[in-house]
Amino acid sequence: MSLQETVDGLGQLINGELVTSGETIAVVNPATGEVAAQCPAATTAMVDDAMAAAAAAFPAWSTTPEAQRQAVIRQLADAIEAVYPELETLAAVEKGNAGGAAEGFAAIWFGRHIAEQNLAVDVIEDTPDRQVTVVRAPVGVVTAIAPWNAPMLIIVEKILTALLVGNTVVAKTSPFTPLATLRIAKAWKDIAPPGVVNILAGGDEVGKAMVAHPTARMISFTGSAAAGRSIAATAATTLKNVLLELGGNDAAIVLGDVDVTKVAEGIFASAFLMSGQACALVKRVYAHDSIYDALVAELAELARKKAAELPPLTTKPQFERVKMLVDDAIAHGGKAVTGGAPTGTGYFYPPTIMTGVGPGVRVVDEEQFGPVLPIVPFSDVDWAIEQANGTEYGLCGSIWTADVALGEQLATRLVCGTVWLNQHTEIDPKIPFGGVKSSGIGRNNGQVGTDAYAELQTRIFYKKSDRV
Repeated sequence: MSLQETVDGLGQLINGELVTSGETIAVVNPATGEVAAQCPAATTAMVDDAMAAAAAAFPAWSTTPEAQRQAVIRQLADAIEAVYPELETLAAVEKGNAGGAAEGFAAIWFGRHIAEQNLAVDVIEDTPDRQVTVVRAPVGVVTAIAPWNAPMLIIVEKILTALLVGNTVVAKTSPFTPLATLRIAKAWKDIAPPGVVNILAGGDEVGKAMVAHPTARMISFTGSAAAGRSIAATAATTLKNVLLELGGNDAAIVLGDVDVTKVAEGIFASAFLMSGQACALVKRVYAHDSIYDALVAELAELARKKAAELPPLTTKPQFERVKMLVDDAIAHGGKAVTGGAPTGTGYFYPPTIMTGVGPGVRVVDEEQFGPVLPIVPFSDVDWAIEQANGTEYGLCGSIWTADVALGEQLATRLVCGTVWLNQHTEIDPKIPFGGVKSSGIGRNNGQVGTDAYAELQTRIFYKKSDRV
């Protein structure tokens, strides 16, 4: 079966059926820059249909016992594993590499972990006369919107967490990477009751219709800070709950007492994972003067050795942005020790280690979301921490030092949602993740992440019938 024949078998999952509109999305393979397939696209009318289906399914699903919801979630995770080879193939097309392998495994891992979660119940008081508890009640219909960089993992995490709490969902994947997600939708068609899970693939107009729709009571969004602000403003008009996981400009601060070779390997692995196309990666390094040259040399050597392993940038706009930021840095006195210009076909950009840049240069101040790493020297660690905290973002940060006690003290001064000591970038479904400032509102993952999809309901029950 050809790729297009496989894609022709996909559709929008609405009320337990795969639906097509006749409209399509041109999916580009970023390894070549050429259109690889025409994917079925959702319309704004389909948003209304999906919202109606989710609303109709909510009363029964929200009152389904928790154990039964967990069992359905396990089946959904198993269904991803059953079609895993197809997902790997489709992800390789829409992302230009075999990176879908790791993402698919992570989606299964997260799904199975979510199925084992239990909703928390806080017991405030329990006496012979009265019981006071706080329970996690479902919000209602949840709008979930996933980005293009890790579409399978993020949409699975959003949907399944919402289902665990008893919500129903209308989800949208990115028009840049819709294929693997719609294949998951097809695999899920006959598992959850009709209307409980609805999955669409569409662009901005579909997303805006979902966000503004009066039926939805919560919006869970992962994407840019600019889009997050717009979503928050729209949600405010109807007081929808929001969970926003937005951008980051993560700083790694490296003190002078480290083993430079080991630290270079750790930082490179984080900074260039997925060619830098994830929010929780090292985006800039502040290195102590005493080890600055050695660290630059080690990172440059790794960049030369591992250049062929990096995938392309996923979208043309992101490819153009990375080029612009590097060109701007060079125009302002920066030096590309490695890379610095596109190579080959498609949207490949080589790992680029930059020196001669600092505060005020866009590649340092902004989230580049690509295979570019500026290295900035420092002599005063207080200055380095001030710089790390000095952007609009506050997602993650890290301290690298052999002095663990000092490292712990410094790490607590970083203003961000996650701080690491001698590490950067981990995902784990049991560990809460999210940011502060322009990096978002709320947390995903863990018990806190589950609570984000719930309304807290206080229950005060008097136990004796002699009151009435």
